[in-house]
Amino acid sequence: MSNKLKVNIPDDFIIGAAASAWQTEGWSGKKESQDSYLDLWYKNNKNVWHNGYGPGVATNFYNRYKEDIGIMADIGLTHYRTSINWSRFLSDYEEAEVDEEYAAYIDKVIDELLEKGVEPMICLEHYEVPAYLFEKYGGWNSKHVVDLFVKYADKVLERYGHKVKHWFTFNEPIVVQTRVYLDAIRYPFEQNTQKWMQWNFHKALATAKVVELFKQKGLKEKTGAKMGVILNPEVTYARSSAPHDQQAAQIYDLFFNRIFLDPSIKGEYPQQLFDLMVKHDIAFDYTQEDLAVIKDNTVDYVGINLYYPHRVKARTNAWNEGTPFHPSYYYEMFDMPGKKMNPFRGWEIYPQIMYDMAIRMKEEYGNIEWFIAENGMGVENEARYKDETGRIQDDYRIEFISEHMKWLLKAVEEGSNCKGYMLWAFTDNVSPMNAFKNRYGLVEINLEDNRNRKQKKSALWYKSIIANRALEVEDDDIVK
Repeated sequence: MSNKLKVNIPDDFIIGAAASAWQTEGWSGKKESQDSYLDLWYKNNKNVWHNGYGPGVATNFYNRYKEDIGIMADIGLTHYRTSINWSRFLSDYEEAEVDEEYAAYIDKVIDELLEKGVEPMICLEHYEVPAYLFEKYGGWNSKHVVDLFVKYADKVLERYGHKVKHWFTFNEPIVVQTRVYLDAIRYPFEQNTQKWMQWNFHKALATAKVVELFKQKGLKEKTGAKMGVILNPEVTYARSSAPHDQQAAQIYDLFFNRIFLDPSIKGEYPQQLFDLMVKHDIAFDYTQEDLAVIKDNTVDYVGINLYYPHRVKARTNAWNEGTPFHPSYYYEMFDMPGKKMNPFRGWEIYPQIMYDMAIRMKEEYGNIEWFIAENGMGVENEARYKDETGRIQDDYRIEFISEHMKWLLKAVEEGSNCKGYMLWAFTDNVSPMNAFKNRYGLVEINLEDNRNRKQKKSALWYKSIIANRALEVEDDDIVK
């Protein structure tokens, strides 16, 4: 018989949930000229999306936001993180002309959240770069797009800055270009490592320029608001303690984690990254003025998305010099025997990543304020777990959240400046290619029944830990 231990959750600790605009809203009210990159990909490559589901209807949040926010309030979410869809917020991207219909919808969503006691956290870009800018300028390959993003941010802050206190420039700014230009597994399938680096740099520069704008507006002083960024550093472990494996993990960390953590928090890039970019002829274009802007405009806080660990080892075979440079020149992924797995998503379950990332934030990044912006478990065919009342009995999700929060709260006890935990996701929603295959939500979206909503067992459990500010966990050697 297992022993249980009660772990108290700090009173000011965020316990919320997240989603994005494009994964929930659907296309109601969207003009033909307002496609995002995700809409463009879906229209041109629909066959790779599971069962053809995409952003067209998504969860229909655009028409059902009052219902959904009512459920958030019932669960007791302290915060809800979503995005404003850049491609829909403007009718003219060059001149930053606001689409009043969509902007009024965002007003209503924010007001409804505040009225129901749920604090909105707003991200300016969650893969929603306008298709027009992607096709005309190559998206974030263009410095002009950086300037247009700042103009867009200016209009958003002007409109909602008086009532939203949590702002973020990007969600997972490394992801789109990694899938498109580094690994060439998403539309338009172009392997181009230098372009990957340029996108990385321009997004870091865009974050700094929006922080600069935010400071100019004085919103922190006026409202107590903060501007941050949401990153997805991949907690990386070397196969062994041997120097060659340690170096493989260190270089992986450099290219996929420090490439955004360092400029966003420290205001500078590691010199080793510049050295390797020159060595492999993949350097991004930049000016000293750009670097100065990054140096002077670091973020107020950081959201961190964590799902599973990454394990690497030194390469065991020679690199094909006939192919473009890829960071895997220095490493291979390591499949650790005996690891615990989520068999549906193909991801390792290793809750200690929460603690290890938290201690890293404390020791390497000045103990900056941060929070878990996403963590969750995707499971296929959850309908099989319904009870006689039709409620999904997702005990596996409850266990997953409990174990990850346990490690996170241990780090908080040890002084890591972590301010909260946001579950991905509030409801089941569309994911790139995965569509509705693997479900992440506290709330079921029933595709066979008009996308109607029903809280899962995990939602009732989440409600209880929010109300009681306590977590019941396995009593083992992790929690003393």
